[in-house]
Amino acid sequence: MTQALARVREAAKRNKRERFTALMHHVTPDLLAWAFHQLKPKAAPGVDGVTWDEYAVSLDANIGDLHRRVMRGGYRAKPSRRQYIPKPDGRLRPLGIAALEDKVVQRAVVEVLNAIYETDFLGLSYGFRPGRSQHDALDALA
Repeated sequence: MTQALARVREAAKRNKRERFTALMHHVTPDLLAWAFHQLKPKAAPGVDGVTWDEYAVSLDANIGDLHRRVMRGGYRAKPSRRQYIPKPDGRLRPLGIAALEDKVVQRAVVEVLNAIYETDFLGLSYGFRPGRSQHDALDALA
């Protein structure tokens, strides 16, 4: 977790009525690099064909370029690559595979939003929260 996110979390805790109107300045190069390392290295590449290993070769330069594009508003998400996964009944389930940079930006933005919203949840809330699952909820009930 970066210091920037810790500051966001503290601001959200300090004043529950705080309104966060601009969030992209919290997406730092450090956060983007952290988000990159959270991705699965063997995940399927998106429409651009860039793999985790290829991106990692020039990681500092790639993250710097990505950060500059995000900050100036020049970053544009690529279309998802469509794959079809067979279902047990013989039908096909469509699956969209995002490009690697899109996954990095999405993961970083999720962390910024989590830093804000996690302070609002009660300890007994389990739905769609990091580090919590339906199994944890059932354990708490038991």
